[in-house]
Amino acid sequence: MKKLGVVLGSLVMVSLALAQGTIKIGNAYNQTGSMSSLDVPASNGAKLAVKEINAAGGVLGMKLELVSYDGKTDPATITNMASQMINSDKVVAIAGFTDSDSALALGPIAQKAGIPFVTAGATSPQLPDQIGSEMFLACFGDNVQAAVGAEFVYKNLKGKTAYLVWDKSTEYTTLLGKYFKEAYAKVGGKLLGEDTYKSGDKNFSAQITKIKALSQKPDVLYIAAMPDDIGTVVKQFRQAGLSQPIVGGDGYDTPLLVQVAGKAADNVYFTTHALMDPQKGTPEVKKFIAAYRKEYGKDPENAFAALGYDAIYLLADAIRRAGAPDPAKITAALNQTKGLKAVTGTITFAGSRVPQKAVTVIGVKDLKLNLAASMAPSYVPKP
Repeated sequence: MKKLGVVLGSLVMVSLALAQGTIKIGNAYNQTGSMSSLDVPASNGAKLAVKEINAAGGVLGMKLELVSYDGKTDPATITNMASQMINSDKVVAIAGFTDSDSALALGPIAQKAGIPFVTAGATSPQLPDQIGSEMFLACFGDNVQAAVGAEFVYKNLKGKTAYLVWDKSTEYTTLLGKYFKEAYAKVGGKLLGEDTYKSGDKNFSAQITKIKALSQKPDVLYIAAMPDDIGTVVKQFRQAGLSQPIVGGDGYDTPLLVQVAGKAADNVYFTTHALMDPQKGTPEVKKFIAAYRKEYGKDPENAFAALGYDAIYLLADAIRRAGAPDPAKITAALNQTKGLKAVTGTITFAGSRVPQKAVTVIGVKDLKLNLAASMAPSYVPKP
């Protein structure tokens, strides 16, 4: 009976879409709150993609329509938003979010309703198993970026020893720290110690004191942090005299890093999805930057703008191949995605709903972001 209900629900949604001449897609992002510095650019990228697709004739002769709400970086608001999108707005798919906690709040609701959900930048590779068959990532997994971070520390920065600090209050940072620890040991690195803090903390003197008390000073500091915290963390660590390279994940890919830390952000490196540089970026990145600048009057703030854009093109491609705006058919088509060229890399779902993509490493110098490496890891921890 449950399966029949999903099928009937899908037919109703298809009928509504055909009657209205539009295909409704949920645009689920945190326009406010601690994730807004990543989510707002991603949402802008999604809107740009829809505008381009509709200008080119839409999908299956119909226009795409984004249904947008503000998740406010709040799980209760996000669950209400998901119910509104699915039950009232009748979306046939959802794209959104740049963090795993938000994806975990929305995902089960989409799963129960049989609505495909593509996250732009929530990087936990565990999400498809945690949520179910409707969950897809447009980005690489944290196990991949942490492994690249570990290899970059050991090989490129010659960091034979490291100290690990992670934010214990979020899924993303907890997993990133865990995967780094495993991958760093695998390449031959030695961890001299580790410590934690909670997102929103403003004083990191306790963590700094532990590091400075070590008899052997670590070559590198690996800090798994959220975007709202990383600028403050870096600034305080540098003020305390910790001058080692600081390395982390794509949570650093926010304008807040340089805005808050200033020159203290020099010698900071982070893994992310693409270098948003109009001169040094790939041809796809350069084209996207030009389109984003034309639409919004500024360059993309970070790679999450491109991920939001890619997530919509991924769904549009799946809807086109599905032959109808039917959620079940869209899910089936997503699973068959192969070799889809996107701004942040090629997307293929081959026995996994997490694409295997190269990782970009960015280094900060003189308040500017520079390409430090583009790597695929030799070893990837299991999700």
